[in-house]
Amino acid sequence: MERRIPARHPERPRPVPVAISAMAHLMGIRKPNAEQWQRLGERLNVGDEPMDRLVAWMAEAGIRETRPLFDKALAEGIDAVPDAPEPLREFFAVYEQVPSWVDPEKLRRGQRALRRGGADGMYVARDVSLLGGYQFSGFNKTLLRTGALEKGSNKRFAETMQWAMDVISEGGLQVHGAGYRSTLRVRLIHSLVRRHVGAMPDWRADEWGVPVNQTDMAATMVGALVAPAVGVAAMGVILRPKDYEAVAHLTRYVGWLMGVEDEWLPRDFRDSIRVLYHTLSALAEPDESSKQLAMPMIDDPLGWHYDSLAGLRRRLARAQHLSITSGFLGPRTMRALGLPAFVPPWYPVLRLPINLARSISAVTRPGGLRRATERGEREHKALMRTIIGDEGATIGESAEHVSAA
Repeated sequence: MERRIPARHPERPRPVPVAISAMAHLMGIRKPNAEQWQRLGERLNVGDEPMDRLVAWMAEAGIRETRPLFDKALAEGIDAVPDAPEPLREFFAVYEQVPSWVDPEKLRRGQRALRRGGADGMYVARDVSLLGGYQFSGFNKTLLRTGALEKGSNKRFAETMQWAMDVISEGGLQVHGAGYRSTLRVRLIHSLVRRHVGAMPDWRADEWGVPVNQTDMAATMVGALVAPAVGVAAMGVILRPKDYEAVAHLTRYVGWLMGVEDEWLPRDFRDSIRVLYHTLSALAEPDESSKQLAMPMIDDPLGWHYDSLAGLRRRLARAQHLSITSGFLGPRTMRALGLPAFVPPWYPVLRLPINLARSISAVTRPGGLRRATERGEREHKALMRTIIGDEGATIGESAEHVSAA
């Protein structure tokens, strides 16, 4: 049966960022064919049926009563919930079982590869993947209705970074590990947002589709994990081919936990670029909401936490992150986001030789990979403290108000 396609789906593939387009062409990846294009449009109207079914039961039974049951099952396992209700048991019976295609060693390799990206890897995630994502206005319709402007982009990125740190932590993707718990928690929040925003009187489903839909989720998932691993290479953090394959494998498993449908879960690194290339070509053009969300994010570093010379270091951090955004996104996208069309990419240029030397050292010296991974992990923790201070970030806090939906 043919599904209705929202008006936001363009008639033909839109241009995607130059770096993604160039990589896709180098790998022999073509634009979506007619059937693939149809599917991309249809999936704008599809949410996450297993989690949405569970949330519908939770809402009917009472979120205040059922949310603690979900949290206990998430942390300790469904068997730890006395007389667990059938809808909860049904959901966790699936997601407490690791799929047969998961390779634990590949997951560990992918986690360590992403930790080696250090602070620069997180900068790409923030300044390119997240900030650059605001050009796709379809995302923004949902974000603005969850109070993104009021809550602030600094908190949102801190929560996203905490999720990423959990996912790539040692043992984080074991069942009930930190990354496992964080991913299913984000999945629950997505479903609550779908229910809350989709019921708003100003939500135009015929035009925008379903909030947090499959096409958007697939683009976000690959953009959050694979794109930074690739993008940071431009700053000299070079991974081995098998590391990129491992990152793609990690993305596939995390996407499965997140509720992304099988057809959008990458089979290998090349396939992850295909998913990103195809989904980005189906997303909406920039509009006024792109500027509303992007412009405040540029000034977030002016409120970051430094122990000394705070004023100077905040201004330097603002300039640094603006240089990364400009260097990767280019003048056209910068203008669409309401940002200066060109800022010299001085930070990526300065980091290139340093990171390149470290990458070579990591693979040529005994214990080099271990030390590089540990250094990256320290940088992640230091960056989190700089961004949010000692209070830390709680995943889902910025959207917690939708739990009453």
